[in-house]
Amino acid sequence: MTKITDLVEIPENIANIAKEKIVSVEAFERISKDYFQQDVSILINIILAGSINLKASDIHLEPTEEHVKMRVRLDGMLQDVLNIPLDVYHMLLSRIKLLAGLKLNVYDKPQDGSFSILVSTGKEAKEIEIRTSSLPADYGETIVMRILNPESLKSIADLGLRQDLLETFKNQIKKPNGMIIVTGPTGSGKTTTLYAFLSYIRKPEIKIVTIEDPIEYRLDGISQTEVHAQKGYTFASGLKAIVRQDPDVILVGEIRDLETAEIAIQSALTGHLVLSTLHTNDAAGAIPRLTSLGAKAMNIAPAINIAVAQRLVRRICPFCGTEEEPTKEELEKIQNAINAMPEQLRNEVEKKRITVKKPKKCKSCNYTGYKGRIALFEAICMDNDLRDLILKNPSVPEIIKMAKEKGFVSMYQDGIIKVLEGVTTIEEVERVAME
Repeated sequence: MTKITDLVEIPENIANIAKEKIVSVEAFERISKDYFQQDVSILINIILAGSINLKASDIHLEPTEEHVKMRVRLDGMLQDVLNIPLDVYHMLLSRIKLLAGLKLNVYDKPQDGSFSILVSTGKEAKEIEIRTSSLPADYGETIVMRILNPESLKSIADLGLRQDLLETFKNQIKKPNGMIIVTGPTGSGKTTTLYAFLSYIRKPEIKIVTIEDPIEYRLDGISQTEVHAQKGYTFASGLKAIVRQDPDVILVGEIRDLETAEIAIQSALTGHLVLSTLHTNDAAGAIPRLTSLGAKAMNIAPAINIAVAQRLVRRICPFCGTEEEPTKEELEKIQNAINAMPEQLRNEVEKKRITVKKPKKCKSCNYTGYKGRIALFEAICMDNDLRDLILKNPSVPEIIKMAKEKGFVSMYQDGIIKVLEGVTTIEEVERVAME
């Protein structure tokens, strides 16, 4: 790995301490406290290395009247780690702002910045970007550091897709033109899915260009550009420039306005494969969302190839999860979901014995019962009937009704299949998706 300028290197001894000793939240608290009285650079190294080793996605530093609470987000859930004395935090805050390029003398306005770190543990070294956000609060500045770990990137085979959906996705992303839209709220794994698509199709013969806000991960063999709204470089203006770069595949980080939507749609209609995201509740909501932005149904209908929605659920810890018979209530929910599935899938699922795994609590999962996450998916592939329906500006229920006639499987049903496979729980499925 080539070292870049302004790269913060975490010393090998600190990285090894984190790797060998920070294996739980309790250990993280204990070891971090040992460094309160040491140089603040060492303390921030311990916090970063420990968070990375626990596979945290974010670090939250939240001042209160008496201390600063440090929390980390593990598998989508925040967990308290420790309380940092205010005097220690003031030094820590200055160090973080300096690393991230934030103004030290600005404390009453939000700021955003970033820095990269190099973590070395002997044989291997990995570069990780840390996106930093400061926000003025009652008792001082709140800091959130988002960890963009390249290890979070997955191949399309590792997304947790049903076999039929995996084949559908592979077929769709091989098409030479059209739009693939992935929907869901912030933090639902949309970017991970899109990068998996790009990794699957990238090859020397095709040119792939992305415009993102921000660039979350670097992919070899792909041209990536980042929007800068303050400089007038937006998704719309960047997309106009990208089209002139003779791309085969374009990734638009998010469609937020009519201009971006129209350029993306026209690109899909003129020989480009366009991948993008929208903030909607489900796959069917992608079409009304585009029309609400002002895009014309007569353009949307032929442009979209597939609309996907996804949510992340926690995986049952493989070390303490135990297989059990479902309760009467659980059995009823499972059976109702199975009965509503398309016939072919229903027949496959009904062959399996209905059991569920229940999470216990152990040291390996930080006593939560869960370890890691997996996505639930639903997808609507466009055909002539659905395109004719789009021309009539249908509601979401109307789109879902027709999609069900063509074998649509909802996120909830996908979740129930994962429950039967012992991957997650009904409680997790219901937390993010309802039938």
